[in-house]
Amino acid sequence: MIAAALLSPASLWSGWLLYLPALLWALWRAPWLELCSDLRRQHLLCGTAFALVLLWLVRRDFDSGLSYHLIGMTAVTLLLDWPLAILAGFAAQLGLLALGRQELAALGVNGVLLVLLPVLITEACALRVERAQPRNLFVYIFCCGFFPAALAALLCVLFGLGVLWVDGLYPMPHWLGDFVGYLWLVVFPEAFTNGMVVTALVVFCPDWLETFNRTRYLSAPWKDDER
Repeated sequence: MIAAALLSPASLWSGWLLYLPALLWALWRAPWLELCSDLRRQHLLCGTAFALVLLWLVRRDFDSGLSYHLIGMTAVTLLLDWPLAILAGFAAQLGLLALGRQELAALGVNGVLLVLLPVLITEACALRVERAQPRNLFVYIFCCGFFPAALAALLCVLFGLGVLWVDGLYPMPHWLGDFVGYLWLVVFPEAFTNGMVVTALVVFCPDWLETFNRTRYLSAPWKDDER
């Protein structure tokens, strides 16, 4: 998470120009009829937004204005699908804003980095896996859970550093060339946390995952042979 003081006005406005249309598109594409008629999905949406607030509160705030915390949006996207995942992430941002742990001016940039980017990567990987139609359950867990989370964390850090470098308001450390080694400390926990959550949902609550084809992944092989 990046503080508004480290961003130029152009970056702040650009963040809102990217984030706001995505929010409107998510509002348009969200399954409101199903959501209003399904109490379980309402509980999942509210519970997920609350869980994101708690997850994002567990963070390390640096004096420079940067903050580090787990993202968690990969598991949220697989659980809710992309429109509700974006709205849940935005609701979590509003929760942090109400608690004074988020700045309104930087909400757009942080929304692009922490919400839109992970949701886009996860949705792209989930669609690619669905087109391949694999029957191996571990393909879904690793290619939709572990890998997108790791890639989202990596790109979030790189894009965030790119924005700071372009704005020039944040003094880049002299050890930036050695930063590659520290990326594993960011990528691996994100991949592990999201992957474990997705694995637990697949095992115990597969019906909760909107992107999980239970019939294909959990059907017994002998039933397919009989057909």
